[in-house]
Amino acid sequence: MGEQQHVRFPQEVIDEYTALGIDVVAMFSAGHLGNRMGVQIVEASADRVVGTMPVEGNTQPYGLLHGGASAVLAETLGSVGAMLHGGSSKIAVGVDLNCTHHRGARSGLVTGVATPVHRGRSTATYEVVITDEAGKRVCTARLTCLLRDAPAAG
Repeated sequence: MGEQQHVRFPQEVIDEYTALGIDVVAMFSAGHLGNRMGVQIVEASADRVVGTMPVEGNTQPYGLLHGGASAVLAETLGSVGAMLHGGSSKIAVGVDLNCTHHRGARSGLVTGVATPVHRGRSTATYEVVITDEAGKRVCTARLTCLLRDAPAAG
């Protein structure tokens, strides 16, 4: 669960990170927490990041998708977008996340789509819309990341 299948990246992203000897799929993955929760990144560019997450295993006591799970999906997708916007010379650090939970989900997969609201030199903000398998909105989130200089190699 959570292993990356086939992620679609823009060719320039693949070229940039490959030239630096960096595994693009590993760099822009769901990370350890996202992997434990079954998050799959499907598509990733600075303009749009898409990912899925199973409801099963990520529920609260009432059997509904946990709001914190939606937050993990939103932060993962928005962070990947911010990292891609910043490029290899920057790292993205989340500084603000807010989530509005519209309806519950009891089964299946939810899909999150992160799109930029603001992409500047020092911050990037992404809106993340999470929907259920019927296309109904489960959650709307907004993530702002600080873009910091990446540490020097070595």
